[in-house]
Amino acid sequence: MIDFYFSPTPNGWKVAIALEEMGLEFTTQLMQLSKGDQFKPEFLAISPNAKMPAIVDHDPPSDYGRTPVPIFESGAILLYLAEKTTQFMPTGALARKELNEWLFWQVGNQGPMAGQLSHFVNYAPKDQAEYGRKRYFGEYDRNLGVLEQRLAGRDFILGDYSIADMLAFPWAFIAKPLTASLDEFPKVAAWRGRIKERPAVQRAINLFKDNQNRGQHTASNNSVMFNQSAASLKRGQE
Repeated sequence: MIDFYFSPTPNGWKVAIALEEMGLEFTTQLMQLSKGDQFKPEFLAISPNAKMPAIVDHDPPSDYGRTPVPIFESGAILLYLAEKTTQFMPTGALARKELNEWLFWQVGNQGPMAGQLSHFVNYAPKDQAEYGRKRYFGEYDRNLGVLEQRLAGRDFILGDYSIADMLAFPWAFIAKPLTASLDEFPKVAAWRGRIKERPAVQRAINLFKDNQNRGQHTASNNSVMFNQSAASLKRGQE
């Protein structure tokens, strides 16, 4: 059994998709980020970065030992789950090299740039948002271009559906709410459509859907979720 620490956001969907696709048993621990669940000591022991998603695997592979294994950071979680189940990842050395490249691309480029764009579109004070919105819209657009080129002649990022797609899909899925269009990226749009139709993906996207933050918690009214610092971690440890 896996404990899954989750909130219905693109980063949370990544792990939800993997768990559903791999047919793993899990118990969802819904996190109230607006109330500071991410700073509770018991969660910081699992995720020192005070960010979800995170998991605790109570039945890890034997070479991990006999105690439950915590994993934080979405890329690390998906890689762990793929290795645990031997699903949705290639086996050859060259293919594994490409998998690692696209995993690092997502967690270092597409995801953070999209997340910052989301902040300035949806949550930043309106009188302070314009420069950030333009800056990160350009980066989000650039990453769509990277993905468009990669998908030339391929249905999925590595050819076959893999954890690389599960990691990258959620931030492309919400292109419209980020004020972006996929009209100039037909290969990305087709890839997005193929993944969106998968039953496991639909289950993941619908997980606690009613708890999505639809703009009610912003930088102007919630200092727990926004404007964090090292002091936020210290308060959680008190």
